Amino acid sequence: MTTVLEPVLSVRQVLTLERVLAGEPEVVAGAGQLDRPVRWVHVAEAADVGVMLSGGEMVLTTGVLLAGDEDLQAEYIRSLHRAEAAAVVLGLGRAFPAPPDVMRRAAERCGLPMVVLHRPFPFAELTEEVQSRLVRRKFAAVSLSEAVRTALTGLITAGAPLQRLLDEIAQHSGCPVVVTNLAHRVLATAGERPAVDDVLRDWERISRQAGRGEGDGWVRAELGGRGERWGGIVLCGYRGDAATGRLLADRAAEALVLHRMLGGGSAHSWEEQSAQSLLTDLISEAVPARQLLPRARAAGLPVNRRTFVPLVVRDGDPGRLDRILRLLGMPGLVAELTGRSTAVLLSLARDQDAEALAAHFAARLRTESAARTVVAAADGRTAWDDVPAGLREARHVAEAVADSAPVLDLPAVVRLRDVHLRGLIRLLRDDPQVQSFAERELDGLLREADEDLLSVLRTYLATGRNKSRTAQLHHVSRPALYRRLEAIRARLGVDLDDFEQAASVHIALLAHDAQQR
Repeated sequence: MTTVLEPVLSVRQVLTLERVLAGEPEVVAGAGQLDRPVRWVHVAEAADVGVMLSGGEMVLTTGVLLAGDEDLQAEYIRSLHRAEAAAVVLGLGRAFPAPPDVMRRAAERCGLPMVVLHRPFPFAELTEEVQSRLVRRKFAAVSLSEAVRTALTGLITAGAPLQRLLDEIAQHSGCPVVVTNLAHRVLATAGERPAVDDVLRDWERISRQAGRGEGDGWVRAELGGRGERWGGIVLCGYRGDAATGRLLADRAAEALVLHRMLGGGSAHSWEEQSAQSLLTDLISEAVPARQLLPRARAAGLPVNRRTFVPLVVRDGDPGRLDRILRLLGMPGLVAELTGRSTAVLLSLARDQDAEALAAHFAARLRTESAARTVVAAADGRTAWDDVPAGLREARHVAEAVADSAPVLDLPAVVRLRDVHLRGLIRLLRDDPQVQSFAERELDGLLREADEDLLSVLRTYLATGRNKSRTAQLHHVSRPALYRRLEAIRARLGVDLDDFEQAASVHIALLAHDAQQR
């Protein structure tokens, strides 16, 4: 998949060389094409010079065989144009003491740069100078190519994550680097943060420009393998010559394809990693929400005049959640968090019913899940800056009911108002006095580490001391349950039929469970 192009000089760069300046060069035609690359320098006088060229040559001539024949002069220029020569340089002298109008007009019509030298100039010196520079640049490009390949291969061998590879690519290219999927949505970035943010803020325009393969430093290489394309890497605003930029982009693409084929150091796809990074940064507030807005927009999340609905799903498969969103036509991001939780951020139009759509999503998930999943939600946010607090609230709600979800009568979408005492206890779980209270109340069971009795106690209290329901959930007979409840009373020294004592034990157990999580 690699296409290595030899680094070249432009016509403009050749004209600034000291030896060329000594010949007093003057551009008399094709001034708008001076950035054409010069692949080689060739001395030729014949009118049919085009048959000797392969494209990209700067042709040097004195015109000695062209003097006095205007048709031949015009054909000479047309021949160079057909051969895609980079430019023609005419040394003024006995054959042409002044720039010939016929050649100048023909070159202007063809868009071929035509330069005349007003002072005598040994063409051998120009040829030697340009060829030696091209060879040096080619050698430098090959060295850079090998350095980049060696560095990236070493990182892949060491199991480095995608971000580490992109940081290395950005260091070599000296500009922001962006990885996209086929829809031009941003999956990962690297480079100086202010420069990356500038790129993301204007990503819609930049992605179109890079997709058309236009210049101005936007260099794109396709990502894919085994006959399938699945993304691209873009060097955004590369300031070196175009050929070196292409070489860097191709080397980077090689490495990223290999990285992905070998598993990428992670079980998650790059799309999942991108969403996970964004939502994790939002929840943790490691980066201010406003700075993350360009990343969200570039990742394909609609952000203008939207209602954002933060959800956290317990024991939900991220792939299934993402598929359900697509099936329901709900724009959003899905990311796996720690502790068996998955964050989902919906982006809905302002005129849509956020609560109804969240309930619709939860109902669809429940029909597709064998185990009962918990979908926790915060109220919709119309301001992007409020999204981090909403995500944290949804995660708090999900964790508050996590262990007791099977025995609680919960709505399809659980909200802060539904968690009551559990939510308060979870907020206080790290308080030393609460920890001491929980250990003191449950000491008789914790000392023996009797998980079976703790589980029975948890279910009994969560069901409102419903013995029939508790026996059913634990698959035991009523007499067997009574024996276990009696053992709990003996161990704890409490009367579970007394409301206040049962409430005290219940609070202690909630605190204990929150501390364990």
